[in-house]
Amino acid sequence: MKYMVKAGALAFALAGAAAEAEQLDLSLLKGVDVVFLGEVHDNPVHHGTQAQATLSIGPKAIVFEMLTPFQAAVVAPDLLDNAEALEEALGWDESGWPDFSMYYPIFAVSEGARIYGAQVPREVVRRVLSDGDFSAAVGGEADLYGLTAPLPEAQQAERENMQMAAHCDALPEEMLPIMVTAQRVRDARLAQATTQALRDTGGPVVVISGNGHVRNDWGAPSLMDPSISVVTFGQLEAEPEGVPPYDAWIVTEAAEREDPCAAFK
Repeated sequence: MKYMVKAGALAFALAGAAAEAEQLDLSLLKGVDVVFLGEVHDNPVHHGTQAQATLSIGPKAIVFEMLTPFQAAVVAPDLLDNAEALEEALGWDESGWPDFSMYYPIFAVSEGARIYGAQVPREVVRRVLSDGDFSAAVGGEADLYGLTAPLPEAQQAERENMQMAAHCDALPEEMLPIMVTAQRVRDARLAQATTQALRDTGGPVVVISGNGHVRNDWGAPSLMDPSISVVTFGQLEAEPEGVPPYDAWIVTEAAEREDPCAAFK
């Protein structure tokens, strides 16, 4: 595992030598309100690092991209030490996320933290995209989270190119703006849920989400109120080109997986 920290990162680092860089240096996290912990969803190493970080931080709240608010509400303390019961209560098998065994270690160390869900159900995203009414996803706070303003032209183009690459260059071009809007809706909802978690508990708050959502240039952290102290941590599977958009990051080996483009062929 390779360890890298962005120059000038104020409040985030990994302890120990590069090969042992698996825990956070909490002395550098004092007073931080929110820590965004990124991941590649199907990489178990990333979830192990998230679990260790969560245990070390001892957050008052944990926000999961993978859970709806309804699912988050069923995470009772007596389920945290029973992986099978928790998986069943969450209906994880029908969720479409990777195997629950990857995520369970995070729940297992979450005792004492309130669990929040930030997932926007697909039917809600479809309704937003068809009607142009963001209230179904974020209530009356669409303006607050930047959804009603167009993106700068260069950023829109870059994000569309990234969507095309992520989908193996198989998407019709007319779908690209829609995919970017859907991503923005999910970013906004993640920022909204995180803000609510901080208000409710006083923090610190840990956020478990994909690397794309924890970017500090245009992801959920960029939508947080400037008065909230935020640290972003990305977990990558390949050397980045240039400086990636996180306060700190690591590069791990890629998870073993089938060719993700096979389905498009």
